[in-house]
Amino acid sequence: MRSFFKNVLANIVAIVLLCALFFVFFIMMLVFSSMGNDKSVVVKDNSVLTINLKTNIIDSPTEEEMGLFNISDKHKSVMLYDALEAIKKAKTDDHIKGISIEADDFHAGLTQIDDIRNAIEDFKKSGKFVYAYGNAVSQASYYLGSVADKYYLNPSGMIELKGLATEVTFFKDFADKYGIGIEVIRHGKFKSAVEPFLRNDISPENKEQLGTLLNDIWKNTSTKMAVSRKIDTAQFKMVVDSLYGMIPELGLKYKLADKLIQKTEYEQMIKSKLSLKEKEKLNKVSLAGYISSYENEDKSGEKVAVLYASGGINNGDGYNEIYSEKYVKYIKDLQNDDKVKAVVFRINSPGGSANASDEILFELQQLKKKKPLVVSFGDYAASGGYYIAMAADKIYSEPNTLTGSIGVFGVIPYYKDIANKNGIRSDIVATNANSQYYSPLNGVTPYGVNLITRSVEGTYKRFVHFVTQNRKQTFEQIDSVGGGRVWSGVRAKQIGLVDELGTLNDAVKFAAQKAGLKSYHVSSYPKKMSPFEQIFKDLNEEDISARIIKNKIGKANYEILQQITDQKLQSEVKMEMPYQIKIN
Repeated sequence: MRSFFKNVLANIVAIVLLCALFFVFFIMMLVFSSMGNDKSVVVKDNSVLTINLKTNIIDSPTEEEMGLFNISDKHKSVMLYDALEAIKKAKTDDHIKGISIEADDFHAGLTQIDDIRNAIEDFKKSGKFVYAYGNAVSQASYYLGSVADKYYLNPSGMIELKGLATEVTFFKDFADKYGIGIEVIRHGKFKSAVEPFLRNDISPENKEQLGTLLNDIWKNTSTKMAVSRKIDTAQFKMVVDSLYGMIPELGLKYKLADKLIQKTEYEQMIKSKLSLKEKEKLNKVSLAGYISSYENEDKSGEKVAVLYASGGINNGDGYNEIYSEKYVKYIKDLQNDDKVKAVVFRINSPGGSANASDEILFELQQLKKKKPLVVSFGDYAASGGYYIAMAADKIYSEPNTLTGSIGVFGVIPYYKDIANKNGIRSDIVATNANSQYYSPLNGVTPYGVNLITRSVEGTYKRFVHFVTQNRKQTFEQIDSVGGGRVWSGVRAKQIGLVDELGTLNDAVKFAAQKAGLKSYHVSSYPKKMSPFEQIFKDLNEEDISARIIKNKIGKANYEILQQITDQKLQSEVKMEMPYQIKIN
Protein backbone atom coordinates (compact mmCIF):
# COMPACT_ATOMS: atom_id res chain seq x y z
CA MET A 1 0.00 0.00 0.00
CA ARG A 2 2.86 2.39 0.88
CA SER A 3 4.42 1.68 -2.55
CA PHE A 4 1.07 2.45 -4.21
CA PHE A 5 0.78 5.88 -2.54
CA LYS A 6 4.42 6.65 -3.38
CA ASN A 7 3.74 5.95 -7.07
CA VAL A 8 0.58 8.06 -7.06
CA LEU A 9 2.40 10.95 -5.37
CA ALA A 10 5.29 10.69 -7.84
CA ASN A 11 2.87 10.84 -10.78
CA ILE A 12 1.09 13.87 -9.31
CA VAL A 13 4.42 15.67 -8.79
CA ALA A 14 5.46 14.84 -12.37
CA ILE A 15 2.19 16.22 -13.77
CA VAL A 16 2.50 19.42 -11.70
CA LEU A 17 6.12 19.93 -12.82
CA LEU A 18 5.17 19.33 -16.45
CA CYS A 19 2.33 21.87 -16.24
CA ALA A 20 4.65 24.37 -14.55
CA LEU A 21 7.31 23.93 -17.25
CA PHE A 22 4.71 24.35 -19.98
CA PHE A 23 3.38 27.51 -18.30
CA VAL A 24 6.90 28.98 -18.08
CA PHE A 25 7.55 28.09 -21.73
CA PHE A 26 4.20 29.62 -22.69
CA ILE A 27 5.01 32.92 -20.91
CA MET A 28 8.49 33.02 -22.48
CA MET A 29 6.95 32.54 -25.91
CA LEU A 30 4.60 35.47 -25.33
CA VAL A 31 7.44 37.69 -24.12
CA PHE A 32 9.79 36.82 -26.99
CA SER A 33 7.04 37.21 -29.57
CA SER A 34 6.09 40.60 -28.18
CA MET A 35 9.73 41.69 -28.09
CA GLY A 36 10.15 40.65 -31.73
CA ASN A 37 7.11 42.63 -32.82
CA ASP A 38 8.16 45.79 -31.01
CA LYS A 39 11.66 45.94 -32.51
CA SER A 40 12.34 48.87 -34.80
CA VAL A 41 15.45 49.61 -36.80
CA VAL A 42 17.30 52.92 -36.97
CA VAL A 43 18.63 53.36 -40.50
CA LYS A 44 22.15 54.80 -40.44
CA ASP A 45 23.85 56.79 -43.16
CA ASN A 46 25.58 54.84 -45.95
CA SER A 47 23.16 51.91 -45.54
CA VAL A 48 22.43 49.23 -48.12
CA LEU A 49 18.93 47.76 -48.44
CA THR A 50 19.48 43.99 -48.53
CA ILE A 51 17.20 41.35 -50.01
CA ASN A 52 18.57 38.11 -48.60
CA LEU A 53 17.83 34.47 -47.77
CA LYS A 54 15.81 35.51 -44.72
CA THR A 55 13.33 37.47 -46.82
CA ASN A 56 10.05 35.59 -47.23
CA ILE A 57 7.58 37.57 -49.35
CA ILE A 58 3.95 36.73 -48.61
CA ASP A 59 0.79 37.97 -50.29
CA SER A 60 -1.51 37.88 -47.26
CA PRO A 61 -1.25 38.11 -43.46
CA THR A 62 -2.83 34.65 -43.31
CA GLU A 63 0.23 33.12 -45.04
CA GLU A 64 2.56 34.01 -42.17
CA GLU A 65 3.69 30.90 -40.32
CA MET A 66 4.13 31.86 -36.67
CA GLY A 67 3.34 30.49 -33.28
CA LEU A 68 4.34 27.62 -31.05
CA PHE A 69 5.41 25.24 -33.82
CA ASN A 70 7.23 27.72 -36.05
CA ILE A 71 9.68 29.32 -33.61
CA SER A 72 12.67 27.95 -35.51
CA ASP A 73 11.59 29.41 -38.84
CA LYS A 74 14.54 31.42 -40.12
CA HIS A 75 12.56 33.41 -42.67
CA LYS A 76 11.09 36.79 -41.75
CA SER A 77 7.81 37.29 -43.55
CA VAL A 78 7.24 40.57 -45.38
CA MET A 79 3.98 41.55 -47.05
CA LEU A 80 4.36 42.21 -50.79
CA TYR A 81 2.75 45.66 -50.62
CA ASP A 82 5.06 46.64 -47.74
CA ALA A 83 8.11 45.40 -49.67
CA LEU A 84 7.17 47.47 -52.73
CA GLU A 85 6.56 50.56 -50.61
CA ALA A 86 9.93 50.05 -48.90
CA ILE A 87 11.80 49.95 -52.22
CA LYS A 88 9.87 53.02 -53.38
CA LYS A 89 10.75 54.87 -50.17
CA ALA A 90 14.41 53.81 -50.39
CA LYS A 91 14.64 55.43 -53.82
CA THR A 92 14.49 58.91 -52.23
CA ASP A 93 15.94 58.04 -48.80
CA ASP A 94 19.39 59.67 -48.48
CA HIS A 95 20.42 57.07 -45.90
CA ILE A 96 20.00 54.23 -48.45
CA LYS A 97 22.82 54.25 -51.02
CA GLY A 98 21.92 51.10 -52.92
CA ILE A 99 20.35 47.63 -52.97
CA SER A 100 22.14 44.31 -52.55
CA ILE A 101 20.33 41.15 -53.66
CA GLU A 102 21.81 38.16 -51.83
CA ALA A 103 19.19 35.45 -52.19
CA ASP A 104 20.13 31.99 -53.49
CA ASP A 105 16.61 30.68 -52.99
CA PHE A 106 14.12 33.53 -52.91
CA HIS A 107 10.85 32.80 -51.12
CA ALA A 108 8.15 34.46 -53.23
CA GLY A 109 5.64 33.69 -55.96
CA LEU A 110 6.32 34.48 -59.61
CA THR A 111 4.05 37.54 -59.78
CA GLN A 112 5.53 38.78 -56.51
CA ILE A 113 9.04 38.54 -57.97
CA ASP A 114 7.77 40.41 -61.04
CA ASP A 115 6.48 43.25 -58.86
CA ILE A 116 9.68 43.48 -56.79
CA ARG A 117 11.76 43.34 -59.96
CA ASN A 118 9.76 46.22 -61.45
CA ALA A 119 10.14 48.20 -58.22
CA ILE A 120 13.93 47.72 -58.35
CA GLU A 121 13.96 48.82 -62.00
CA ASP A 122 12.25 52.03 -60.88
CA PHE A 123 14.69 52.36 -57.96
CA LYS A 124 17.61 52.32 -60.43
CA LYS A 125 16.33 55.57 -61.95
CA SER A 126 17.62 57.30 -58.79
CA GLY A 127 21.18 56.59 -59.88
CA LYS A 128 21.83 54.43 -56.83
CA PHE A 129 23.53 51.06 -57.38
CA VAL A 130 21.91 47.64 -57.44
CA TYR A 131 24.26 44.65 -57.09
CA ALA A 132 23.52 40.94 -56.73
CA TYR A 133 25.53 38.00 -55.39
CA GLY A 134 24.85 34.28 -55.51
CA ASN A 135 26.22 30.89 -54.51
CA ALA A 136 23.88 28.04 -55.54
CA VAL A 137 21.21 30.17 -57.21
CA SER A 138 17.70 28.96 -57.98
CA GLN A 139 15.99 30.06 -61.19
CA ALA A 140 13.54 32.26 -59.26
CA SER A 141 16.38 33.99 -57.43
CA TYR A 142 18.29 34.58 -60.65
CA TYR A 143 15.17 36.04 -62.24
CA LEU A 144 15.14 38.63 -59.47
CA GLY A 145 18.92 39.10 -59.29
CA SER A 146 19.33 39.56 -63.05
CA VAL A 147 17.76 43.02 -62.69
CA ALA A 148 20.95 44.23 -60.93
CA ASP A 149 23.56 46.50 -62.53
CA LYS A 150 26.14 43.79 -61.83
CA TYR A 151 25.73 40.11 -60.95
CA TYR A 152 28.52 38.39 -59.00
CA LEU A 153 28.82 34.62 -58.55
CA ASN A 154 30.89 32.50 -56.18
CA PRO A 155 33.78 30.77 -58.03
CA SER A 156 32.32 27.41 -56.96
CA GLY A 157 28.73 28.52 -57.45
CA MET A 158 26.04 27.75 -60.01
CA ILE A 159 22.88 29.24 -61.53
CA GLU A 160 20.07 26.73 -62.08
CA LEU A 161 18.71 28.35 -65.24
CA LYS A 162 16.69 25.67 -67.03
CA GLY A 163 13.30 26.95 -68.24
CA LEU A 164 9.88 25.68 -67.18
CA ALA A 165 8.42 22.18 -67.17
CA THR A 166 5.52 20.39 -65.55
CA GLU A 167 5.09 16.71 -64.67
CA VAL A 168 1.59 15.29 -64.32
CA THR A 169 1.18 12.14 -62.20
CA PHE A 170 -1.60 9.64 -62.99
CA PHE A 171 -3.31 7.27 -60.55
CA LYS A 172 -5.81 5.35 -62.71
CA ASP A 173 -3.82 2.09 -62.88
CA PHE A 174 -3.02 2.34 -59.17
CA ALA A 175 -6.71 2.79 -58.33
CA ASP A 176 -7.70 -0.09 -60.64
CA LYS A 177 -5.01 -2.39 -59.21
CA TYR A 178 -6.06 -1.88 -55.62
CA GLY A 179 -9.80 -1.75 -56.19
CA ILE A 180 -10.38 1.93 -55.54
CA GLY A 181 -13.30 3.36 -57.53
CA ILE A 182 -13.48 7.05 -58.37
CA GLU A 183 -16.65 8.64 -59.71
CA VAL A 184 -15.89 11.88 -61.55
CA ILE A 185 -18.35 14.50 -62.77
CA ARG A 186 -16.98 17.59 -64.48
CA HIS A 187 -17.89 20.34 -66.90
CA GLY A 188 -15.16 21.47 -69.26
CA LYS A 189 -12.74 19.47 -71.38
CA PHE A 190 -9.88 21.57 -69.94
CA LYS A 191 -10.89 20.88 -66.31
CA SER A 192 -7.87 18.65 -65.81
CA ALA A 193 -7.92 18.45 -62.01
CA VAL A 194 -9.59 15.05 -62.34
CA GLU A 195 -7.48 13.65 -65.21
CA PRO A 196 -5.07 11.71 -62.96
CA PHE A 197 -8.04 9.54 -61.90
CA LEU A 198 -9.44 9.03 -65.41
CA ARG A 199 -6.41 8.47 -67.66
CA ASN A 200 -2.88 7.07 -67.82
CA ASP A 201 -1.55 9.93 -69.93
CA ILE A 202 -2.09 13.63 -70.47
CA SER A 203 -5.05 14.59 -72.66
CA PRO A 204 -4.49 16.64 -75.85
CA GLU A 205 -6.56 19.46 -74.32
CA ASN A 206 -4.51 19.58 -71.13
CA LYS A 207 -1.25 19.32 -73.07
CA GLU A 208 -2.36 22.26 -75.21
CA GLN A 209 -3.28 24.49 -72.29
CA LEU A 210 -0.17 23.61 -70.29
CA GLY A 211 2.09 24.22 -73.28
CA THR A 212 0.50 27.59 -74.01
CA LEU A 213 0.62 28.61 -70.36
CA LEU A 214 4.24 27.61 -69.78
CA ASN A 215 5.40 29.28 -73.00
CA ASP A 216 3.54 32.50 -72.17
CA ILE A 217 5.18 32.68 -68.74
CA TRP A 218 8.65 31.68 -69.92
CA LYS A 219 8.57 34.15 -72.83
CA ASN A 220 7.81 36.96 -70.40
CA THR A 221 10.42 36.03 -67.79
CA SER A 222 13.21 34.92 -70.15
CA THR A 223 12.89 38.10 -72.22
CA LYS A 224 13.29 40.23 -69.10
CA MET A 225 16.38 38.29 -68.01
CA ALA A 226 17.95 38.48 -71.46
CA VAL A 227 17.31 42.23 -71.75
CA SER A 228 18.68 42.92 -68.24
CA ARG A 229 21.83 40.90 -68.95
CA LYS A 230 22.20 42.35 -72.47
CA ILE A 231 22.16 38.90 -74.06
CA ASP A 232 20.69 38.17 -77.49
CA THR A 233 17.45 36.18 -77.06
CA ALA A 234 18.64 33.37 -79.35
CA GLN A 235 21.88 33.04 -77.41
CA PHE A 236 20.03 33.19 -74.10
CA LYS A 237 17.86 30.26 -75.25
CA MET A 238 20.98 28.30 -76.17
CA VAL A 239 22.51 29.03 -72.74
CA VAL A 240 19.34 27.84 -70.98
CA ASP A 241 18.96 24.75 -73.18
CA SER A 242 22.59 23.81 -72.48
CA LEU A 243 22.36 24.44 -68.70
CA TYR A 244 25.53 26.55 -68.93
CA GLY A 245 24.62 28.39 -65.72
CA MET A 246 25.47 25.21 -63.80
CA ILE A 247 29.17 25.70 -64.61
CA PRO A 248 30.49 29.00 -63.13
CA GLU A 249 33.07 29.56 -65.86
CA LEU A 250 30.45 29.09 -68.56
CA GLY A 251 28.04 31.33 -66.68
CA LEU A 252 30.71 34.01 -66.75
CA LYS A 253 31.58 33.37 -70.42
CA TYR A 254 27.97 33.71 -71.56
CA LYS A 255 27.31 36.83 -69.45
CA LEU A 256 24.99 35.34 -66.82
CA ALA A 257 27.46 36.74 -64.27
CA ASP A 258 29.90 39.66 -64.41
CA LYS A 259 32.61 38.29 -62.13
CA LEU A 260 33.44 35.24 -60.01
CA ILE A 261 34.33 36.42 -56.49
CA GLN A 262 33.96 35.35 -52.87
CA LYS A 263 31.27 36.89 -50.65
CA THR A 264 33.91 38.74 -48.57
CA GLU A 265 35.28 40.30 -51.76
CA TYR A 266 31.76 41.28 -52.78
CA GLU A 267 31.15 43.09 -49.50
CA GLN A 268 34.56 44.77 -49.69
CA MET A 269 33.67 46.03 -53.16
CA ILE A 270 30.45 47.60 -51.81
CA LYS A 271 32.41 49.22 -48.98
CA SER A 272 34.76 50.74 -51.54
CA LYS A 273 31.74 51.96 -53.51
CA LEU A 274 30.55 53.74 -50.36
CA SER A 275 34.06 55.08 -49.60
CA LEU A 276 34.13 53.25 -46.27
CA LYS A 277 37.43 52.62 -44.53
CA GLU A 278 38.61 49.03 -44.10
CA LYS A 279 37.63 48.85 -40.41
CA GLU A 280 34.29 50.56 -40.88
CA LYS A 281 31.23 48.32 -40.78
CA LEU A 282 28.99 47.88 -43.82
CA ASN A 283 25.49 48.91 -42.73
CA LYS A 284 23.06 46.39 -44.14
CA VAL A 285 19.35 46.76 -43.48
CA SER A 286 16.89 44.04 -44.44
CA LEU A 287 13.50 44.72 -46.04
CA ALA A 288 11.76 43.75 -42.79
CA GLY A 289 14.08 45.96 -40.76
CA TYR A 290 13.67 48.92 -43.09
CA ILE A 291 9.87 48.62 -42.96
CA SER A 292 9.96 48.56 -39.15
CA SER A 293 11.93 51.84 -39.16
CA TYR A 294 8.92 53.78 -40.40
CA GLU A 295 5.84 51.55 -39.98
CA ASN A 296 4.65 53.40 -36.85
CA GLU A 297 4.20 56.67 -38.73
CA ASP A 298 0.81 58.36 -38.35
CA LYS A 299 -1.85 56.65 -40.48
CA SER A 300 -5.01 58.42 -39.39
CA GLY A 301 -7.69 59.62 -41.80
CA GLU A 302 -9.42 58.05 -44.78
CA LYS A 303 -8.44 54.55 -45.85
CA VAL A 304 -8.20 52.31 -48.86
CA ALA A 305 -8.60 48.81 -47.46
CA VAL A 306 -6.75 45.87 -49.04
CA LEU A 307 -8.54 42.64 -48.18
CA TYR A 308 -6.21 39.70 -48.87
CA ALA A 309 -7.65 36.33 -49.89
CA SER A 310 -4.91 33.73 -50.19
CA GLY A 311 -5.15 29.95 -50.42
CA GLY A 312 -7.93 27.46 -51.03
CA ILE A 313 -11.58 28.45 -50.60
CA ASN A 314 -13.41 26.50 -47.89
CA ASN A 315 -16.69 26.49 -46.01
CA GLY A 316 -16.72 27.33 -42.31
CA ASP A 317 -14.36 29.23 -40.04
CA GLY A 318 -10.57 29.24 -40.20
CA TYR A 319 -7.59 31.57 -40.58
CA ASN A 320 -4.82 30.22 -42.79
CA GLU A 321 -6.83 30.04 -46.02
CA ILE A 322 -10.09 31.55 -47.35
CA TYR A 323 -12.98 30.44 -45.13
CA SER A 324 -16.43 31.70 -46.11
CA GLU A 325 -17.69 32.43 -42.59
CA LYS A 326 -14.62 34.49 -41.75
CA TYR A 327 -14.55 36.38 -45.07
CA VAL A 328 -18.26 37.21 -44.94
CA LYS A 329 -17.53 38.91 -41.61
CA TYR A 330 -14.47 40.75 -42.98
CA ILE A 331 -16.46 42.06 -45.95
CA LYS A 332 -19.38 43.21 -43.80
CA ASP A 333 -16.98 45.00 -41.44
CA LEU A 334 -15.38 46.86 -44.36
CA GLN A 335 -18.81 47.71 -45.75
CA ASN A 336 -19.82 49.32 -42.45
CA ASP A 337 -16.51 51.08 -41.71
CA ASP A 338 -17.04 54.74 -42.61
CA LYS A 339 -13.29 55.42 -42.69
CA VAL A 340 -12.84 52.86 -45.47
CA LYS A 341 -13.66 54.70 -48.69
CA ALA A 342 -12.65 52.00 -51.16
CA VAL A 343 -11.69 48.32 -51.07
CA VAL A 344 -9.08 46.40 -53.06
CA PHE A 345 -9.70 42.66 -52.98
CA ARG A 346 -6.35 40.91 -53.50
CA ILE A 347 -6.91 37.34 -54.72
CA ASN A 348 -4.23 34.66 -54.72
CA SER A 349 -6.26 31.47 -54.90
CA PRO A 350 -6.62 28.34 -57.07
CA GLY A 351 -10.25 28.03 -55.91
CA GLY A 352 -12.04 25.41 -53.86
CA SER A 353 -15.61 25.04 -52.60
CA ALA A 354 -18.28 26.28 -55.01
CA ASN A 355 -20.68 26.99 -52.15
CA ALA A 356 -18.12 29.01 -50.17
CA SER A 357 -17.14 30.96 -53.30
CA ASP A 358 -20.79 31.84 -53.89
CA GLU A 359 -21.22 33.12 -50.33
CA ILE A 360 -18.17 35.36 -50.63
CA LEU A 361 -19.23 36.71 -54.04
CA PHE A 362 -22.68 37.68 -52.70
CA GLU A 363 -21.20 39.71 -49.84
CA LEU A 364 -18.78 41.44 -52.20
CA GLN A 365 -21.73 42.39 -54.42
CA GLN A 366 -23.37 44.03 -51.39
CA LEU A 367 -20.15 45.90 -50.55
CA LYS A 368 -19.86 47.18 -54.12
CA LYS A 369 -23.23 48.92 -53.75
CA LYS A 370 -21.75 51.17 -51.05
CA LYS A 371 -18.13 51.80 -52.11
CA PRO A 372 -15.67 51.12 -54.96
CA LEU A 373 -14.42 47.55 -55.19
CA VAL A 374 -11.29 46.84 -57.25
CA VAL A 375 -9.76 43.36 -57.63
CA SER A 376 -6.05 42.59 -57.94
CA PHE A 377 -4.80 39.13 -58.92
CA GLY A 378 -1.62 37.57 -57.52
CA ASP A 379 -0.10 34.25 -58.63
CA TYR A 380 -3.49 32.54 -59.00
CA ALA A 381 -7.04 33.64 -59.64
CA ALA A 382 -8.54 30.48 -61.04
CA SER A 383 -11.85 28.65 -60.71
CA GLY A 384 -13.34 29.79 -57.41
CA GLY A 385 -10.54 32.35 -57.16
CA TYR A 386 -11.78 33.89 -60.43
CA TYR A 387 -15.45 33.47 -59.47
CA ILE A 388 -15.15 35.66 -56.35
CA ALA A 389 -13.70 38.47 -58.49
CA MET A 390 -16.97 38.89 -60.38
CA ALA A 391 -18.23 41.74 -58.18
CA ALA A 392 -15.36 44.04 -59.13
CA ASP A 393 -15.61 47.49 -60.69
CA LYS A 394 -12.27 46.71 -62.32
CA ILE A 395 -9.93 43.71 -62.39
CA TYR A 396 -6.13 44.00 -62.49
CA SER A 397 -4.06 40.93 -63.33
CA GLU A 398 -0.32 40.39 -63.35
CA PRO A 399 1.08 39.22 -66.72
CA ASN A 400 2.00 35.81 -65.23
CA THR A 401 -1.14 35.27 -63.15
CA LEU A 402 -2.82 31.89 -63.72
CA THR A 403 -6.30 33.12 -64.56
CA GLY A 404 -9.72 31.74 -65.47
CA SER A 405 -10.28 27.98 -65.20
CA ILE A 406 -14.02 28.59 -65.52
CA GLY A 407 -15.20 25.08 -64.81
CA VAL A 408 -16.69 22.80 -62.16
CA PHE A 409 -16.09 19.23 -61.01
CA GLY A 410 -16.86 16.66 -58.33
CA VAL A 411 -14.72 13.67 -57.31
CA ILE A 412 -16.26 10.83 -55.29
CA PRO A 413 -13.97 7.94 -54.24
CA TYR A 414 -15.27 4.54 -53.14
CA TYR A 415 -13.63 1.26 -52.12
CA LYS A 416 -15.99 -1.57 -53.14
CA ASP A 417 -13.48 -3.79 -54.97
CA ILE A 418 -10.68 -3.53 -52.42
CA ALA A 419 -13.19 -4.14 -49.62
CA ASN A 420 -14.66 -7.21 -51.34
CA LYS A 421 -11.19 -8.63 -52.03
CA ASN A 422 -10.53 -8.47 -48.30
CA GLY A 423 -13.82 -10.02 -47.24
CA ILE A 424 -15.67 -6.80 -46.43
CA ARG A 425 -19.23 -6.36 -47.71
CA SER A 426 -22.22 -4.34 -46.71
CA ASP A 427 -26.02 -4.39 -46.91
CA ILE A 428 -28.22 -1.32 -46.77
CA VAL A 429 -31.49 -0.73 -44.93
CA ALA A 430 -33.12 2.61 -45.80
CA THR A 431 -36.40 4.50 -45.47
CA ASN A 432 -36.36 6.19 -48.87
CA ALA A 433 -35.28 5.46 -52.43
CA ASN A 434 -32.06 7.49 -52.17
CA SER A 435 -31.28 7.54 -48.47
CA GLN A 436 -27.95 5.91 -49.33
CA TYR A 437 -27.22 7.41 -52.74
CA TYR A 438 -23.51 7.35 -51.80
CA SER A 439 -21.56 4.85 -49.75
CA PRO A 440 -17.75 4.59 -49.34
CA LEU A 441 -18.12 0.83 -49.96
CA ASN A 442 -20.64 0.84 -52.82
CA GLY A 443 -20.05 4.15 -54.54
CA VAL A 444 -22.76 6.36 -56.06
CA THR A 445 -26.08 5.09 -57.33
CA PRO A 446 -27.02 5.85 -60.97
CA TYR A 447 -29.61 8.32 -59.72
CA GLY A 448 -26.96 9.93 -57.50
CA VAL A 449 -24.62 10.33 -60.48
CA ASN A 450 -27.43 11.95 -62.45
CA LEU A 451 -28.24 14.32 -59.58
CA ILE A 452 -24.61 15.35 -59.01
CA THR A 453 -24.19 15.87 -62.76
CA ARG A 454 -27.18 18.25 -62.70
CA SER A 455 -25.60 20.04 -59.74
CA VAL A 456 -22.25 20.41 -61.56
CA GLU A 457 -23.96 21.67 -64.72
CA GLY A 458 -26.10 24.10 -62.74
CA THR A 459 -23.06 25.44 -60.89
CA TYR A 460 -21.21 25.91 -64.18
CA LYS A 461 -24.10 27.88 -65.67
CA ARG A 462 -24.24 30.05 -62.55
CA PHE A 463 -20.48 30.59 -62.79
CA VAL A 464 -20.69 31.67 -66.45
CA HIS A 465 -23.73 33.86 -65.69
CA PHE A 466 -21.79 35.99 -63.20
CA VAL A 467 -18.82 36.18 -65.58
CA THR A 468 -21.07 37.40 -68.42
CA GLN A 469 -22.46 40.13 -66.15
CA ASN A 470 -19.05 41.37 -65.01
CA ARG A 471 -17.20 40.97 -68.31
CA LYS A 472 -20.15 42.17 -70.45
CA GLN A 473 -19.93 39.22 -72.82
CA THR A 474 -22.44 36.60 -73.95
CA PHE A 475 -22.74 33.10 -72.50
CA GLU A 476 -21.33 31.66 -75.75
CA GLN A 477 -18.30 33.99 -75.63
CA ILE A 478 -17.43 33.05 -72.04
CA ASP A 479 -18.15 29.36 -72.61
CA SER A 480 -15.70 29.36 -75.54
CA VAL A 481 -12.83 30.51 -73.28
CA GLY A 482 -14.13 28.60 -70.24
CA GLY A 483 -14.42 24.84 -70.07
CA GLY A 484 -11.92 24.81 -67.22
CA ARG A 485 -9.07 26.32 -69.26
CA VAL A 486 -6.37 28.28 -67.45
CA TRP A 487 -4.87 31.37 -69.10
CA SER A 488 -1.90 33.59 -68.36
CA GLY A 489 -2.70 37.16 -67.34
CA VAL A 490 -1.52 38.41 -70.74
CA ARG A 491 -3.96 36.13 -72.59
CA ALA A 492 -6.73 36.83 -70.08
CA LYS A 493 -6.45 40.52 -70.97
CA GLN A 494 -6.59 39.72 -74.69
CA ILE A 495 -9.79 37.65 -74.35
CA GLY A 496 -11.46 40.05 -71.94
CA LEU A 497 -11.34 38.07 -68.69
CA VAL A 498 -9.55 40.98 -66.95
CA ASP A 499 -9.50 44.74 -67.50
CA GLU A 500 -5.85 45.73 -67.05
CA LEU A 501 -2.40 44.27 -66.56
CA GLY A 502 -1.10 45.88 -63.40
CA THR A 503 0.17 45.48 -59.86
CA LEU A 504 -1.47 45.68 -56.47
CA ASN A 505 -0.22 49.27 -56.27
CA ASP A 506 -1.99 50.08 -59.55
CA ALA A 507 -5.23 48.65 -58.15
CA VAL A 508 -4.88 50.72 -54.95
CA LYS A 509 -4.29 53.92 -56.93
CA PHE A 510 -7.34 53.30 -59.12
CA ALA A 511 -9.52 52.51 -56.10
CA ALA A 512 -8.47 55.77 -54.42
CA GLN A 513 -9.11 57.69 -57.63
CA LYS A 514 -12.56 56.12 -58.03
CA ALA A 515 -13.39 57.10 -54.45
CA GLY A 516 -12.19 60.66 -55.10
CA LEU A 517 -9.41 60.48 -52.49
CA LYS A 518 -6.46 62.86 -52.66
CA SER A 519 -4.99 61.91 -49.29
CA TYR A 520 -5.31 58.40 -47.87
CA HIS A 521 -3.43 55.51 -46.36
CA VAL A 522 -3.60 51.78 -47.08
CA SER A 523 -4.80 49.41 -44.38
CA SER A 524 -4.43 45.62 -44.67
CA TYR A 525 -7.08 43.04 -43.75
CA PRO A 526 -7.37 40.58 -42.16
CA LYS A 527 -5.21 41.84 -39.35
CA LYS A 528 -2.28 39.69 -38.27
CA MET A 529 -2.97 37.45 -35.32
CA SER A 530 -1.29 38.44 -32.08
CA PRO A 531 1.38 36.11 -30.61
CA PHE A 532 -1.15 35.14 -27.93
CA GLU A 533 -3.74 34.14 -30.55
CA GLN A 534 -1.11 32.33 -32.62
CA ILE A 535 -0.02 30.17 -29.70
CA PHE A 536 -3.56 29.18 -28.76
CA LYS A 537 -4.35 28.46 -32.41
CA ASP A 538 -1.38 26.09 -32.49
CA LEU A 539 -2.70 24.13 -29.51
CA ASN A 540 -5.54 22.68 -31.60
CA GLU A 541 -4.85 18.93 -31.81
CA GLU A 542 -5.77 18.61 -35.49
CA ASP A 543 -3.69 21.68 -36.40
CA ILE A 544 -0.67 20.33 -34.48
CA SER A 545 -0.72 17.03 -36.38
CA ALA A 546 -1.22 18.84 -39.70
CA ARG A 547 1.76 21.12 -39.06
CA ILE A 548 4.00 18.20 -38.07
CA ILE A 549 3.08 16.30 -41.25
CA LYS A 550 3.44 19.43 -43.43
CA ASN A 551 6.90 20.18 -42.03
CA LYS A 552 7.95 16.55 -42.54
CA ILE A 553 6.77 15.99 -46.13
CA GLY A 554 6.71 19.57 -47.45
CA LYS A 555 3.87 21.94 -48.26
CA ALA A 556 3.30 20.74 -51.84
CA ASN A 557 3.09 17.05 -50.86
CA TYR A 558 0.87 17.90 -47.91
CA GLU A 559 -1.63 19.62 -50.22
CA ILE A 560 -1.85 16.44 -52.34
CA LEU A 561 -2.34 14.32 -49.21
CA GLN A 562 -5.04 16.70 -47.98
CA GLN A 563 -6.98 16.40 -51.26
CA ILE A 564 -6.97 12.62 -50.96
CA THR A 565 -7.78 12.29 -47.23
CA ASP A 566 -9.82 15.34 -46.20
CA GLN A 567 -13.50 14.41 -46.29
CA LYS A 568 -14.51 18.09 -46.43
CA LEU A 569 -12.67 18.43 -49.75
CA GLN A 570 -14.42 15.37 -51.24
CA SER A 571 -18.00 16.07 -50.26
CA GLU A 572 -18.96 18.99 -52.47
CA VAL A 573 -18.91 20.47 -55.94
CA LYS A 574 -15.56 22.14 -56.56
CA MET A 575 -14.30 25.16 -58.46
CA GLU A 576 -10.59 24.44 -58.30
CA MET A 577 -7.49 24.68 -60.47
CA PRO A 578 -5.56 21.40 -60.84
CA TYR A 579 -1.98 22.62 -60.50
CA GLN A 580 0.43 25.38 -59.55
CA ILE A 581 3.35 26.75 -61.54
CA LYS A 582 6.59 27.94 -59.94
CA ILE A 583 9.70 29.29 -61.63
CA ASN A 584 12.25 27.77 -59.23
